[in-house]
Amino acid sequence: MLQETIARVRAEIEAADLSTAEQLDQFRIAYTGRKGQLADLFDQLKSVEPADRRAVGQELNQLKQLAQARFDERREQLEAGAANSPSDPTFDYTLPPVPQALGTRHPLSLVREEIVRILARIGFNVAEGPEIEDDWHNFTALNFPENHPARDMQDTFFVKSAGAGSGDSDTEAKASASYLLRTHTSPVQVRVMQAQKPPIRSIMPGRVYRNEAISARAHMMFHQVEALFIDENVSFADLKQTVYYFVQELFGDDVQVRFRPSFFPFTEPSAEIDITCLICKGTGCNICKGTGWVEIGGAGMVDPAVLEQSGIDAERYSGYAWGMGIERITMLKYQIKDLRLFTENDMRFLRQFESLL
Repeated sequence: MLQETIARVRAEIEAADLSTAEQLDQFRIAYTGRKGQLADLFDQLKSVEPADRRAVGQELNQLKQLAQARFDERREQLEAGAANSPSDPTFDYTLPPVPQALGTRHPLSLVREEIVRILARIGFNVAEGPEIEDDWHNFTALNFPENHPARDMQDTFFVKSAGAGSGDSDTEAKASASYLLRTHTSPVQVRVMQAQKPPIRSIMPGRVYRNEAISARAHMMFHQVEALFIDENVSFADLKQTVYYFVQELFGDDVQVRFRPSFFPFTEPSAEIDITCLICKGTGCNICKGTGWVEIGGAGMVDPAVLEQSGIDAERYSGYAWGMGIERITMLKYQIKDLRLFTENDMRFLRQFESLL
């Protein structure tokens, strides 16, 4: 009788030993597989009398559910045990753990964030742009026309366009270049002026590149932050007051600021920004070359030609721009004497800034 076979198979399923994965697989083949005993019993259901077929079918369904439940439960147990079992059975888990030391913020990140906080308090927001720039945004839109001598001060790394020639000369490479690694964050100023209508009050922190020899005072990759303010009736006095505020917030109230006339293609008039030497407090030392002053950046009123290039009416609006190297500010603030320390990943150097978090 089919009912007797069902009872026998039920007893086998309930008593089956499923201690190992191999036994579980054998159980699956014997009972729940396509060619297992349960499939065979369902095939025999058609030979049962029609009056008894409903009851026998319910028993078979219950038997199938029992077999599947035993299989699923034991499989989950075996998988959980495998996940929790040690990959190396010889490992001694009673040994004390190796401490995992937490890292710290990089000094350049600390100074960048402090600069952003200081300028955010007077309404400046942060704007960012691509590090791979086209020639127009990096040079031409900023009053650096082709063959302008000021370009020599910002030699960088050029990227050949897809149709560039295969020559090896620097002249051919630059002539065929469509893109380059930006030499300053000023291209972001151009993009902001193109995308927004005045008033504009933004800062542009980011990484820049120059084709320079690496030394204690120079690097081919460094960081800048620039500020741009454009509105009606903006004057050089607004620029000076902003710089005074920034320097005192970053370095202290006793640090003095001076402006020296200079030249930048994108500003007119232009000036270099100097502050009191933080090492000798203005008395003169080898760091400031006996002058008592150290340069931190450049500034000036945005040249009307730059405004017009970006679609801003230079008759109605004026503005100032100023910028500095974050590495230089960090070196002055923490009296670091070698620029290369910022990129060497020396933990002895980086751990000195843990207390500043």
